[in-house]
Amino acid sequence: MLGFLKNPIVVTAEINMNLVALTVIGLISRLWGLSYPRAVVFDEVYYGQFVSLYMKRIFFVDDSGPPFGHMLLALGGYLGGFDGNFLWNRIGAEYSMNVPVWSLRLLPALAGALCVPLAYQILVELQFSHCAALGAALLILLENSLITQSRFMLLESILIFFILLAVLSYLKFYNLQRHSSFSGSWWFWLLLTGVACSCAVGVKYMGLFTYMLLLTIAGLHFWHMIGDQNLSNVSLMCHFLARGLALIIIPVAMYLSFFYVHLTLLYRSGPHDQIMTSAFQASLEGGLARITQGQPLEVAYGSQITLRNVLGKPMQCWLHSHTNTYPIRYENGRGSSHQQQVTCYPFKDVNNWWIVKDPGMQQLVVSNPPRPVRHGHIVQLVHGITTRYLNTHDVAAPLSPHSQEVSCYIDYNISMPAQNLWRVEIVNRESDTDVWKTILSEVRFVHVNTSAVLKASGFIGASLPEWGYRQLEVVGEKLSKGYHQSMVWNVEEHRYGKSQEQKEREVELHSPTQMDISKNLSFMAKFAELQWKILTLKNEDTEHKYSSSALDWVTMDTNIAYWLHPTSGAQIHLLGNVVTWASANVAALVYACLSLWYLIRRRRKIYDIPEDAWQLWVSAGGICVGGWAVNYLPFFLMEKTLFLYHYLPALTFQILLIPIVLQHLGNHLCRSLLLKSMFSALIVAWFSSVYLVYHTFSPVTYGEPSLSVTELKDLRWKDSWNILIRKQ
Repeated sequence: MLGFLKNPIVVTAEINMNLVALTVIGLISRLWGLSYPRAVVFDEVYYGQFVSLYMKRIFFVDDSGPPFGHMLLALGGYLGGFDGNFLWNRIGAEYSMNVPVWSLRLLPALAGALCVPLAYQILVELQFSHCAALGAALLILLENSLITQSRFMLLESILIFFILLAVLSYLKFYNLQRHSSFSGSWWFWLLLTGVACSCAVGVKYMGLFTYMLLLTIAGLHFWHMIGDQNLSNVSLMCHFLARGLALIIIPVAMYLSFFYVHLTLLYRSGPHDQIMTSAFQASLEGGLARITQGQPLEVAYGSQITLRNVLGKPMQCWLHSHTNTYPIRYENGRGSSHQQQVTCYPFKDVNNWWIVKDPGMQQLVVSNPPRPVRHGHIVQLVHGITTRYLNTHDVAAPLSPHSQEVSCYIDYNISMPAQNLWRVEIVNRESDTDVWKTILSEVRFVHVNTSAVLKASGFIGASLPEWGYRQLEVVGEKLSKGYHQSMVWNVEEHRYGKSQEQKEREVELHSPTQMDISKNLSFMAKFAELQWKILTLKNEDTEHKYSSSALDWVTMDTNIAYWLHPTSGAQIHLLGNVVTWASANVAALVYACLSLWYLIRRRRKIYDIPEDAWQLWVSAGGICVGGWAVNYLPFFLMEKTLFLYHYLPALTFQILLIPIVLQHLGNHLCRSLLLKSMFSALIVAWFSSVYLVYHTFSPVTYGEPSLSVTELKDLRWKDSWNILIRKQ
């Protein structure tokens, strides 16, 4: 029974030493001297702020993309024990001792290092030789721009890692498709494809380009499967569902999970939450939540409320009035009603309070029990401090002459009667009997007499002159001009009024609101709002010293100075390996020309290369040329400030194309032994030049050793490069 113990238990494993060696060398090239320089390098000043906010659990919004990449950078800070206390206010600032520089830069460096073995494996899975795969990995290893970008607290190396992982996973899955469908390894690589795609998109929206490419390739492969008569309908349906699960459902679920973790971690109010809706702000600890916690949920006749404009751009503001009136005549000669001004004021103020009044009753307090206001009800809005009624009439607004003036009515005993009835329309209602709710309801106020809608028009950039204290204009806009978010308001602060006398009411309006109902947004509601803000929030794009156009990238006519030593000539630049960039462009051109030549010849029934070589050529081009195109061409359509590092994902695909073209030329165009020998010698000479350029520019890749003025001038190979030289 125990006879199996007579022989030793032996475990055998195949180890690809090429892969091991490439991984080790990649780690050395990216991790060596990682803490140097111990100063803020270029966009570390930007991402570092978000890491600090993660450490302090303070909510923020970054319009550059989803939160997964930021969370990975924050993970490095967490592992290093970072407390978030550092002022990220300028590039070049020395890090204090509490900042774990090595830990913060670790994950981008690891991602950059692992791109080297990933490049090797991708070419192997594309059915190219190990020699070609080794060449691709070494080109990634010796690419100065990829080294620089991966050694700092930046996101591009992480993005490229997940992009390459997604490509490799899909290729492994596809190769297993032929002989072991639905096996454990088949499922593993298919699922990993979806996970890697989701992670790439979660780091930066640029990852969406490669995700769409892989979905397209997967769709084409499945289309070919449909024509396979050996597969039953049931089998085809299983394949379709498996791909749908792994490549669509799981990535979407993971994408949502990134935001779930993000919102779970960042539960405290901060400077960025002011651009969010009142409901979102109230869900955060501190800030608005301290004010609104426990307010009455249902708005009733007699409620005292503040009304915040939902749009919130370029700044949040509240419906406001004060005792000052519109001037009798404006600067352009037009006349006004000389009524009390109504504006949108970007600060909390006692003059932001309004009372919801029933037009059929005189009382300004909430009855017992409260009578809630519902969708479609007619109300009057009484300004809390001045007790004048919100009014609009057929008088041109001060800055928007095609819209109606909005005022608080003053009776001058002239032929201008009050027109102060407003219909409450709940925009996000579920039924026509919905109750108007604090924070949650988004409402429009439609003027009964003129059908004009209360609108904050100052969001087009116009503010009132000195007589209006530079506050934002509020107008009555005709519904025929279309719907806009500046027409929508929500109740932010709310209390049930108890004081009928004006003096007592003024004291009540100045007191804080505290009652007994809390409001919580669901995760999906918070996700939808945050996602919309990320997609639509645009910071003003200003011209940057190192910004560039997409046309500059292909020929590397630009660079970025990342860091300059305060006293010596040591500096770090984002500069690529000139030989590699030029070779990548030549490889793309050769691929395009050869493909066109082959297609024309094949159309004439002339086959220059075997069918399997042609299929290999096409599939490699679909990945490499397709990857370059989808990661580069969209930038010509983008209206944003662009930098050289935006080109790095596209460049990575283009680099992978170089050994593919070289192997193809060697196998199919160099037919004689002499030509093959000469071609091999040229490759060795060319690769030596790649290493020579890498070594030449390594001082500005790693930031050391410090170079003299003469040496720095010698590195300026193009007049458009901005190499920093100190004045003597």
